[in-house]
Amino acid sequence: MELRQIEYFIETAKREHVTRAAEALHVAQSAISRQITLLENELGISLFTRKGRNIQLTPMGKIFLEHAERGLLEFEKAQQKIREHLNPEVGLIRLGISTSLSVHTLPIMLQNFHEKHPGIDFQLHQGTVPYLIQLIERGTIDLAFASPVPKHHSIVKSSILYTERMVLLLPENHPLAEREPVTLSQLREERFITFRSKLSLQELFRDACRQDGFDPDIVFEGEDMDTIKGLVAAGFGIALMPENAVTYNLPPDVVTVPLSSPKISRAVGLIWPRERDLAPSEQLFSKFIDEFYERLYRFGQ
Repeated sequence: MELRQIEYFIETAKREHVTRAAEALHVAQSAISRQITLLENELGISLFTRKGRNIQLTPMGKIFLEHAERGLLEFEKAQQKIREHLNPEVGLIRLGISTSLSVHTLPIMLQNFHEKHPGIDFQLHQGTVPYLIQLIERGTIDLAFASPVPKHHSIVKSSILYTERMVLLLPENHPLAEREPVTLSQLREERFITFRSKLSLQELFRDACRQDGFDPDIVFEGEDMDTIKGLVAAGFGIALMPENAVTYNLPPDVVTVPLSSPKISRAVGLIWPRERDLAPSEQLFSKFIDEFYERLYRFGQ
């Protein structure tokens, strides 16, 4: 079994057409047909069936494609890691960002890092923390910003970069807008705008309400922070939001009020694979992140 056979097979499977695969790979159609035949003979199975002028994967072909793509990805990653080992200043870091995580400092941090290490590029992915962990396990991403930060996880290691408080967002004409601070128990009769269910921020909020002895009246669930801010400005309800998220794009008719009891906060951190060492470029980036946020929160934002 040769690498080019795998490459030819994957391209043909994606396009479901030998001629189109040959054009994409800039090789003769006969070369692809011959290599796929050799691959099928070695495996002892048929990978494709004909459907008119097109071809389709057989059930065993679909299984083989799944593993072939994973294997080719691992091979490409191995080549990349070797290049990075020879030159840590060159590479691609695939970075995840968890949904509802407002890292407003991220563009600044990435820009500062790129200025120091112009040969290292980024590919960004977003999703929930469980989804990002799946991507790390598959090898699709290398490391991720996460909140909540998983502890003692079998797949990823983690470190906490900083902790941020949750603050209250109110329309400026709200009766509590000029009372500081406010307790959660004062908000029992309020209508709440929250992040969608099963996101960590709503779970954090619901847990705090339960501990305070009431179930909140949630009138809207979303995941876009600017939408939540806009609904608060329109008087649709009030919201709890991470303090970093209210430092930008806050409508002029919305005010922030701190919570005195309970004080709700969440940790933001970095996660990376437990079963493999970070590549040299990833180690540079991880060290840079630690130093960046240590300086940021030592001297204040």
